[in-house]
Amino acid sequence: MTAPGSQGEQASFDQVHRIDRLCRLIGVSRAGYYRAWAQSEPRREETVLRDRLQSLALDHRRYGYRRLGVLLRREGFVVNHKRLLRMMHDDNLLCLKVKPFVPVTTDSNHGWRIVPNLARDLILTGIDQLWVADITYIHLAEEFVYLAVILDAFSRRVIGWALEDHLRASLALAALDHAIAQRRPGRDQLIHHSDRGVQYACTDYATRLADAGIRPSMSRVANPYDNAKAERFMRTLKEDEVDGRSYRDAAAARESIGLFIEQVYNRQRLHSALNYASPDEFEDILSKRVMPHAAVHA
Repeated sequence: MTAPGSQGEQASFDQVHRIDRLCRLIGVSRAGYYRAWAQSEPRREETVLRDRLQSLALDHRRYGYRRLGVLLRREGFVVNHKRLLRMMHDDNLLCLKVKPFVPVTTDSNHGWRIVPNLARDLILTGIDQLWVADITYIHLAEEFVYLAVILDAFSRRVIGWALEDHLRASLALAALDHAIAQRRPGRDQLIHHSDRGVQYACTDYATRLADAGIRPSMSRVANPYDNAKAERFMRTLKEDEVDGRSYRDAAAARESIGLFIEQVYNRQRLHSALNYASPDEFEDILSKRVMPHAAVHA
């Protein structure tokens, strides 16, 4: 309680006096002023929140209400999912959904050695325990190019990638060399998982893995879940970057997709599986040993 004659009591008295004077000037009662304030303040808060929501939704066209809610709460807004969904529905801000076309980029009809699946039911406790690899196509104005990526399965971070106008083994090898140079994993501590494509089964690729002390692993026949994390990244890439774009040539595609991978996906894109952190944020948290959970399933 404020003591009589204190500075707090004086400030309160001055505020009431100013409000009384304002009410006299505009010809309303003090009770009427407070009723008007109570009605207008929620509308002002709603307007500020709605304006920020619209800006975030335009900046992140593929984000749903969960990720947008995380961004808003990071900025200090207090909003639950029901209110957020209502506002997004009212303003037609529901995220864009595009069903991607998935061409065949895997030729598993070859005579190279197929290795067992070592990733199935593997429980991960840190980075550089399991890498997952995949290849997809990118449609240019007059041709196709192909993107090979390698992700760390624990952090979902893209650690190696390469884009070329062919599907030869050198494409996958370039992505692998990029990943090895960036991470320098310990020998016999890492599993590399891929589909059964000739790029991953050929002698050159197997030799490169063996030289780095990395154990190979391959998906089972016709099982789309074994390499789901790599395939999920490819879907995100198509939805958030490639779809609706028109790349002039392979060099333009390489520059634009490289910026998306390094600046947007790795640094900014929030993952529900990472407690709504980006891959870079998650690895930074991990390095500081304050990770919110100890293990995830592969």
